[in-house]
Amino acid sequence: MSKIETLHPNRYLIDLYDLGTPNRTGSYLLNETKKAIIDTGASPSVPHLLDGLKELHIKPDEISYIIVTHIHLDHAGGVGKLLQFCPNATVVVHPKGARHLIEPSRLIQGAKQVYGEAFEQLFDPILPIDENRVQTMNDGETLTLSDDCTLTFLDTPGHANHHFTIHDSYTNGCYTGDTVGVSYEAVLHRPFFLPSTSPNQFNPESMLESSKRIMELKPSIIYFGHFGMTKEVDEVRAQLEYWVPVFVETTKRVVQTAATADPNVLISTLKEELYKRVVEKFETPLSEEAAQHINLDLQVCSMGLLDYMSKLK
Repeated sequence: MSKIETLHPNRYLIDLYDLGTPNRTGSYLLNETKKAIIDTGASPSVPHLLDGLKELHIKPDEISYIIVTHIHLDHAGGVGKLLQFCPNATVVVHPKGARHLIEPSRLIQGAKQVYGEAFEQLFDPILPIDENRVQTMNDGETLTLSDDCTLTFLDTPGHANHHFTIHDSYTNGCYTGDTVGVSYEAVLHRPFFLPSTSPNQFNPESMLESSKRIMELKPSIIYFGHFGMTKEVDEVRAQLEYWVPVFVETTKRVVQTAATADPNVLISTLKEELYKRVVEKFETPLSEEAAQHINLDLQVCSMGLLDYMSKLK
Protein backbone atom coordinates (compact mmCIF):
# COMPACT_ATOMS: atom_id res chain seq x y z
CA MET A 1 0.00 0.00 0.00
CA SER A 2 1.36 3.43 -0.91
CA LYS A 3 -0.01 6.94 -0.80
CA ILE A 4 1.95 9.52 -2.75
CA GLU A 5 1.39 13.24 -3.11
CA THR A 6 3.06 15.19 -5.89
CA LEU A 7 4.14 18.46 -4.26
CA HIS A 8 5.99 19.98 -7.22
CA PRO A 9 7.71 18.60 -10.31
CA ASN A 10 10.30 16.15 -8.95
CA ARG A 11 9.14 16.48 -5.32
CA TYR A 12 6.99 13.78 -3.76
CA LEU A 13 5.62 13.00 -0.31
CA ILE A 14 5.32 9.29 0.48
CA ASP A 15 3.06 8.42 3.43
CA LEU A 16 4.91 6.02 5.72
CA TYR A 17 1.81 4.87 7.65
CA ASP A 18 3.70 5.36 10.90
CA LEU A 19 2.00 3.37 13.69
CA GLY A 20 -0.29 2.03 10.95
CA THR A 21 -1.81 5.50 10.62
CA PRO A 22 -2.07 7.63 7.46
CA ASN A 23 -1.17 11.33 7.46
CA ARG A 24 1.19 10.93 10.39
CA THR A 25 4.78 10.64 9.13
CA GLY A 26 6.14 11.20 5.64
CA SER A 27 9.23 10.69 3.55
CA TYR A 28 10.23 13.10 0.81
CA LEU A 29 11.66 12.04 -2.53
CA LEU A 30 13.77 14.57 -4.41
CA ASN A 31 13.89 13.24 -7.97
CA GLU A 32 16.98 15.03 -9.26
CA THR A 33 20.06 13.84 -11.19
CA LYS A 34 21.22 12.48 -7.87
CA LYS A 35 18.07 11.21 -6.18
CA ALA A 36 17.59 11.74 -2.46
CA ILE A 37 15.19 10.59 0.23
CA ILE A 38 14.63 12.76 3.29
CA ASP A 39 13.67 10.72 6.38
CA THR A 40 12.80 7.03 6.25
CA GLY A 41 10.51 6.56 9.22
CA ALA A 42 10.87 3.49 11.41
CA SER A 43 11.69 0.05 10.02
CA PRO A 44 8.01 -1.06 9.76
CA SER A 45 7.50 1.91 7.38
CA VAL A 46 10.21 0.86 4.92
CA PRO A 47 7.87 -1.37 2.83
CA HIS A 48 5.58 1.64 2.31
CA LEU A 49 8.55 3.71 1.22
CA LEU A 50 9.70 1.03 -1.22
CA ASP A 51 6.16 0.72 -2.59
CA GLY A 52 6.14 4.47 -3.13
CA LEU A 53 9.41 4.35 -5.07
CA LYS A 54 8.05 1.52 -7.21
CA GLU A 55 4.89 3.48 -7.99
CA LEU A 56 7.08 6.42 -9.04
CA HIS A 57 9.13 4.07 -11.27
CA ILE A 58 12.30 4.68 -9.30
CA LYS A 59 14.54 1.74 -8.50
CA PRO A 60 16.11 1.68 -5.03
CA ASP A 61 19.57 1.38 -6.55
CA GLU A 62 19.02 4.81 -8.16
CA ILE A 63 18.97 6.51 -4.75
CA SER A 64 22.19 8.45 -4.11
CA TYR A 65 21.41 9.90 -0.68
CA ILE A 66 19.27 8.99 2.30
CA ILE A 67 19.13 12.12 4.44
CA VAL A 68 17.81 12.06 7.99
CA THR A 69 16.81 15.34 9.64
CA HIS A 70 17.60 13.79 13.02
CA ILE A 71 18.07 10.32 14.45
CA HIS A 72 14.84 9.80 16.39
CA LEU A 73 13.49 6.45 15.33
CA ASP A 74 10.30 7.72 13.71
CA HIS A 75 12.54 9.60 11.27
CA ALA A 76 15.67 7.46 10.98
CA GLY A 77 14.98 4.07 12.54
CA GLY A 78 14.48 2.46 9.13
CA VAL A 79 17.73 3.66 7.57
CA GLY A 80 19.62 0.42 8.15
CA LYS A 81 16.81 -1.66 6.69
CA LEU A 82 16.38 0.65 3.69
CA LEU A 83 20.10 0.54 2.92
CA GLN A 84 19.77 -3.18 2.24
CA PHE A 85 17.73 -2.22 -0.83
CA CYS A 86 19.73 0.88 -1.81
CA PRO A 87 23.29 -0.33 -2.51
CA ASN A 88 24.45 3.00 -3.96
CA ALA A 89 23.09 5.28 -1.25
CA THR A 90 25.06 7.32 1.26
CA VAL A 91 23.41 8.25 4.55
CA VAL A 92 23.60 11.96 5.38
CA VAL A 93 23.23 12.84 9.06
CA HIS A 94 24.01 15.55 11.62
CA PRO A 95 27.55 15.17 13.06
CA LYS A 96 26.11 14.56 16.54
CA GLY A 97 23.92 11.73 15.25
CA ALA A 98 26.32 9.73 13.08
CA ARG A 99 27.79 7.50 15.79
CA HIS A 100 24.33 6.45 16.95
CA LEU A 101 23.42 5.23 13.47
CA ILE A 102 26.70 3.33 13.23
CA GLU A 103 26.22 1.81 16.70
CA PRO A 104 22.54 2.18 17.65
CA SER A 105 22.49 0.55 21.11
CA ARG A 106 21.93 3.84 22.99
CA LEU A 107 19.27 4.83 20.48
CA ILE A 108 17.47 1.55 21.13
CA GLN A 109 17.81 1.89 24.90
CA GLY A 110 16.39 5.42 24.86
CA ALA A 111 13.42 4.40 22.74
CA LYS A 112 12.65 1.46 25.02
CA GLN A 113 12.50 3.85 27.98
CA VAL A 114 9.89 5.94 26.19
CA TYR A 115 7.84 3.25 24.44
CA GLY A 116 8.28 0.26 26.76
CA GLU A 117 6.75 -3.01 25.60
CA ALA A 118 5.52 -1.42 22.37
CA PHE A 119 9.09 -0.89 21.18
CA GLU A 120 9.43 -4.08 19.14
CA GLN A 121 6.15 -3.62 17.30
CA LEU A 122 6.86 0.04 16.55
CA PHE A 123 10.57 0.04 15.69
CA ASP A 124 12.21 -3.36 15.20
CA PRO A 125 14.64 -3.97 13.59
CA ILE A 126 17.13 -1.15 14.08
CA LEU A 127 20.17 -2.14 12.08
CA PRO A 128 23.67 -0.66 12.41
CA ILE A 129 25.08 1.22 9.42
CA ASP A 130 28.56 0.77 7.97
CA GLU A 131 30.50 3.93 8.82
CA ASN A 132 31.82 4.03 5.25
CA ARG A 133 28.28 4.73 4.08
CA VAL A 134 27.76 7.67 6.45
CA GLN A 135 28.41 11.31 5.57
CA THR A 136 27.98 14.17 8.04
CA MET A 137 27.01 17.72 7.09
CA ASN A 138 28.06 20.66 9.21
CA ASP A 139 26.20 23.94 9.54
CA GLY A 140 26.19 25.81 6.23
CA GLU A 141 27.53 22.95 4.12
CA THR A 142 25.85 22.10 0.82
CA LEU A 143 25.02 19.07 -1.28
CA THR A 144 24.36 19.42 -5.01
CA LEU A 145 21.76 17.08 -6.49
CA SER A 146 21.52 18.71 -9.93
CA ASP A 147 22.15 21.96 -11.77
CA ASP A 148 18.81 23.19 -10.39
CA CYS A 149 19.02 21.86 -6.85
CA THR A 150 21.45 22.52 -4.05
CA LEU A 151 20.65 21.51 -0.49
CA THR A 152 22.00 23.66 2.34
CA PHE A 153 22.20 22.22 5.84
CA LEU A 154 21.51 24.28 8.97
CA ASP A 155 22.20 23.21 12.53
CA THR A 156 18.79 23.63 14.21
CA PRO A 157 18.65 22.30 17.79
CA GLY A 158 15.65 22.65 20.08
CA HIS A 159 13.78 19.44 19.38
CA ALA A 160 17.07 17.53 19.41
CA ASN A 161 20.75 18.46 19.44
CA HIS A 162 21.41 16.19 16.46
CA HIS A 163 18.91 17.95 14.21
CA PHE A 164 19.48 19.82 11.00
CA THR A 165 17.11 21.59 8.64
CA ILE A 166 17.65 21.35 4.89
CA HIS A 167 16.98 24.25 2.53
CA ASP A 168 16.05 23.22 -1.02
CA SER A 169 17.12 25.79 -3.62
CA TYR A 170 14.77 24.32 -6.24
CA THR A 171 11.60 25.03 -4.25
CA ASN A 172 12.89 27.57 -1.70
CA GLY A 173 11.49 25.21 0.89
CA CYS A 174 12.89 23.91 4.18
CA TYR A 175 12.69 20.30 5.35
CA THR A 176 12.41 20.94 9.06
CA GLY A 177 11.88 17.48 10.57
CA ASP A 178 10.48 18.33 14.01
CA THR A 179 12.31 21.63 14.61
CA VAL A 180 9.32 23.92 14.03
CA GLY A 181 6.76 21.40 15.19
CA VAL A 182 4.08 19.13 13.80
CA SER A 183 1.47 20.07 11.21
CA TYR A 184 -2.10 18.79 11.61
CA GLU A 185 -3.30 20.38 8.39
CA ALA A 186 -3.87 16.97 6.78
CA VAL A 187 -6.38 15.94 9.48
CA LEU A 188 -7.79 19.35 10.49
CA HIS A 189 -7.99 20.86 6.99
CA ARG A 190 -6.66 24.19 8.21
CA PRO A 191 -3.21 25.38 9.26
CA PHE A 192 -2.61 24.18 12.80
CA PHE A 193 0.84 23.52 14.25
CA LEU A 194 2.13 22.39 17.65
CA PRO A 195 5.68 22.08 19.02
CA SER A 196 7.27 18.66 19.26
CA THR A 197 8.87 18.47 22.71
CA SER A 198 9.72 14.77 22.96
CA PRO A 199 12.49 13.57 25.31
CA ASN A 200 15.28 14.07 26.03
CA GLN A 201 16.88 17.12 24.45
CA PHE A 202 13.97 19.57 24.18
CA ASN A 203 15.08 23.13 24.80
CA PRO A 204 12.52 25.91 24.31
CA GLU A 205 15.03 28.72 23.80
CA SER A 206 16.95 26.73 21.18
CA MET A 207 13.73 25.73 19.44
CA LEU A 208 12.59 29.33 19.05
CA GLU A 209 16.06 30.46 18.00
CA SER A 210 16.21 27.72 15.35
CA SER A 211 12.77 28.74 14.10
CA LYS A 212 13.96 32.34 13.81
CA ARG A 213 17.01 31.24 11.85
CA ILE A 214 14.92 29.18 9.44
CA MET A 215 12.51 32.06 8.89
CA GLU A 216 15.40 34.42 8.13
CA LEU A 217 15.89 32.38 4.94
CA LYS A 218 12.41 33.53 3.89
CA PRO A 219 11.33 30.05 2.75
CA SER A 220 8.21 29.75 0.63
CA ILE A 221 7.39 26.31 2.01
CA ILE A 222 7.89 24.26 5.16
CA TYR A 223 8.10 20.48 4.72
CA PHE A 224 7.25 18.79 8.03
CA GLY A 225 8.26 15.32 9.12
CA HIS A 226 4.75 15.09 10.57
CA PHE A 227 3.05 15.69 8.15
CA GLY A 228 3.19 17.25 4.74
CA MET A 229 3.96 20.75 3.50
CA THR A 230 2.52 24.18 4.09
CA LYS A 231 2.94 27.56 2.46
CA GLU A 232 1.62 29.26 5.61
CA VAL A 233 5.17 29.94 6.76
CA ASP A 234 4.40 33.01 8.87
CA GLU A 235 1.65 31.08 10.62
CA VAL A 236 4.08 28.28 11.48
CA ARG A 237 6.36 30.72 13.27
CA ALA A 238 3.49 32.54 14.98
CA GLN A 239 1.92 29.35 16.31
CA LEU A 240 5.26 27.94 17.48
CA GLU A 241 6.00 31.20 19.32
CA TYR A 242 2.56 31.01 20.93
CA TRP A 243 2.61 27.35 21.93
CA VAL A 244 6.16 26.86 23.22
CA PRO A 245 5.63 29.22 26.20
CA VAL A 246 2.16 27.73 26.79
CA PHE A 247 3.63 24.22 26.93
CA VAL A 248 6.40 25.28 29.32
CA GLU A 249 4.16 27.34 31.63
CA THR A 250 1.53 24.59 31.75
CA THR A 251 4.23 22.11 32.71
CA LYS A 252 5.49 24.36 35.52
CA ARG A 253 1.97 24.73 36.88
CA VAL A 254 1.27 20.99 36.78
CA VAL A 255 4.54 20.19 38.55
CA GLN A 256 4.01 22.86 41.22
CA THR A 257 0.44 21.83 42.02
CA ALA A 258 0.80 18.06 41.71
CA ALA A 259 -0.20 15.98 44.71
CA THR A 260 2.28 13.28 43.71
CA ALA A 261 5.67 12.99 42.09
CA ASP A 262 4.65 9.78 40.30
CA PRO A 263 5.90 10.34 36.73
CA ASN A 264 3.03 8.40 35.16
CA VAL A 265 0.48 10.56 36.96
CA LEU A 266 2.35 13.73 36.00
CA ILE A 267 2.53 12.71 32.35
CA SER A 268 -1.18 11.89 32.25
CA THR A 269 -2.16 15.11 34.03
CA LEU A 270 0.03 17.28 31.82
CA LYS A 271 -1.25 15.65 28.65
CA GLU A 272 -4.84 16.32 29.71
CA GLU A 273 -4.06 19.95 30.52
CA LEU A 274 -2.31 20.51 27.20
CA TYR A 275 -5.15 18.87 25.31
CA LYS A 276 -7.63 21.21 27.00
CA ARG A 277 -5.58 24.19 25.85
CA VAL A 278 -5.49 22.87 22.29
CA VAL A 279 -9.25 22.31 22.20
CA GLU A 280 -9.87 25.79 23.60
CA LYS A 281 -7.61 27.35 21.00
CA PHE A 282 -9.10 25.41 18.11
CA GLU A 283 -12.62 26.52 19.12
CA THR A 284 -14.45 23.82 17.13
CA PRO A 285 -14.78 20.10 17.96
CA LEU A 286 -11.89 17.95 16.78
CA SER A 287 -12.55 14.96 14.58
CA GLU A 288 -11.80 11.54 16.03
CA GLU A 289 -8.79 11.22 13.71
CA ALA A 290 -7.40 14.60 14.73
CA ALA A 291 -7.97 13.93 18.43
CA GLN A 292 -6.14 10.61 18.13
CA HIS A 293 -3.14 12.23 16.41
CA ILE A 294 -2.91 15.11 18.86
CA ASN A 295 -3.38 13.00 22.01
CA LEU A 296 -0.66 10.59 20.93
CA ASP A 297 1.74 13.45 20.26
CA LEU A 298 0.92 15.23 23.51
CA GLN A 299 1.69 12.06 25.46
CA VAL A 300 5.27 12.08 24.15
CA CYS A 301 5.48 15.88 24.40
CA SER A 302 4.53 15.64 28.07
CA MET A 303 7.39 13.22 28.72
CA GLY A 304 9.85 15.62 27.12
CA LEU A 305 8.49 18.66 28.94
CA LEU A 306 8.75 16.95 32.31
CA ASP A 307 12.26 15.78 31.45
CA TYR A 308 13.18 19.37 30.59
CA MET A 309 11.73 20.64 33.88
CA SER A 310 13.64 18.02 35.88
CA LYS A 311 16.91 19.34 34.46
CA LEU A 312 16.15 22.87 35.67
CA LYS A 313 16.15 21.81 39.31
